[in-house]
Formats: sequence, structure tokens, C-alpha cells
Amino acid sequence: MSFGDRLTLRVRQVGSATCVGLDPHLSRLPGELKQLPGHGIDREACAYAAGVFCRGVIEVVADKVAAVKPQVAFFEALGHHGVRELEKCVKAAKSAGLIVVLDAKRGDIGSTAEAYAHGCLDDHGPMGADAVTLSPYLGAESLEPFLKRVDDGKGVFVLVRTSNPGSNAWQNTGEDAIAPKVAAWIAAENARRAAGPYGPIGAVIAANLPGESASWRSAMPRSWFLVPGFGAQGATAEDVRGHFNEGLGALITSSRGVLFPKAGSDGSKWQAAVAERATQFADAVRTVST
Repeated sequence: MSFGDRLTLRVRQVGSATCVGLDPHLSRLPGELKQLPGHGIDREACAYAAGVFCRGVIEVVADKVAAVKPQVAFFEALGHHGVRELEKCVKAAKSAGLIVVLDAKRGDIGSTAEAYAHGCLDDHGPMGADAVTLSPYLGAESLEPFLKRVDDGKGVFVLVRTSNPGSNAWQNTGEDAIAPKVAAWIAAENARRAAGPYGPIGAVIAANLPGESASWRSAMPRSWFLVPGFGAQGATAEDVRGHFNEGLGALITSSRGVLFPKAGSDGSKWQAAVAERATQFADAVRTVST
């Protein structure tokens, strides 16, 4: 089954087009994890706390959301101990039935890109994620090693329109804007590869650009959109309404808004607080996707 079809099936099964980002900010972990021996002192202890936290999140959101999106940087910053914990988190999420989108934003060429693709996506590699985020700045050849994995049911989400304030100057302004060119490439590739309604090549389209969503949906009708910026970055359910195509095609992501609720996040009740926020997140998105 292609990645586009697998994601569609998972969204329908759970009844929610949502994704929780796994961004283990060490300073914001629940109090009980900060009290683990060595936390804040050595990387191994910090990595262990981050892993315990993320697996705890996975445990309570698996029946509420369609996917999780581990942010690779937070784990890599903790050295090989952090990478080991990332591998464990990916395995736990897949075992729980979640789609795993590795937020790595890879982008390189030749054998280096091939190594990145193997490390991120191959089932016999270290991560074996379902999909990965990619930067297309080096051109289509930088994406080819990842597309080789598409026939094995893997997917990619290519950066098109991101949520950071400075992105518009390069991505979508003037005749040399990058985003429309990337969108046209994605649309052509999906038209060539997709057997079902949605192809395996997705696009990252920010939630906090609601005025653009209709044009990007028109440009890429057969693409799943990965939609960051919900919640802590200010985007609301109404802002993402236009990202959907008859209730499908958009995977809305929230990280801090789910992971770090303001109340009840410390002590032994932190998982219950995360579960409640995940339910609220899924309910909010459901109002504009059904």
C-alpha cells in the first residue's frame, strides 16, 4: 500500500487528521522526569528523560491522533544517547499503530542523500520511519534517493511554505519564488506515481497562512499536506479549514500545545494532561475536516 493510501486509512481509522510533534524540550519536561538521577548534568541522563517523556506521550495519544512527528534535532543534540532514544521512540510509535513522520528536513545530493534516505526510511536502517521532511533547495536530484523508497510504501513531505516569518521573501515573492516551482514538481510527480486519490509526495504548508491555503490546494490536489503551526504558534482550526480536500489531504500538527499543557503538567498526572490536550486538539480539527 502506498504511503498516501496508508495515511488516508490511518486518518479514517482514528477519525482524526492530526499529528503530535515530539519535541522534548528538556527545560519543560514534567517535574518527575527532571528529578531522575543525572538529569541536566550529563547527556545520557537527559536523553533517557527525553525518551521516557516521548514514549509516555505516544502511549496516551496513540488512540487519538493519526501520527507523531519526532523532531530529530532535540535527540541529536544529546549525542548518540539521544539518537538511541529516538530509535526507541520511532519503534514504540510504529508498534502503537501511529504513522511516524521524521522531522529531519534533509537535503543533499549523491551518496550523502542516499545515506540520509537509508538512515531515515529503510526498515532495515536505524530509524525505519514512515515518512521524512525534506528541503528541496538543492533541486530535484536531492530528492531522488528518497523517492526510491516510495515503491516500498514510504512517503516524503517537501518544504513548500513554512511558518517562519522570513520565509515569504524567498519562498513565495517575485518571479523567482521557489515555492510555486516546488509545488509544480510535487503535483507532476504525484500525478505520475499515485494510484489512489493521494500520492506519496506530500508538501509542508504552514497553518498560519490561511490566505494561501486554497491556492496551494489547487496547485497540489493529490498531495497530503503536513501543516505545522497549530496551537502554540497561533493558528486555529479555522485557519486550516482550507488545507483540506473534502475532509482529507491535510495532517495538522501540534507540538508544544499538546506536550506542555499549562496546568497539570507536573507530577504523576502529566500523561493525563497530555491526553486531554490531544483530545481537545483532535476535536478542534475534526470540526473543520468533516
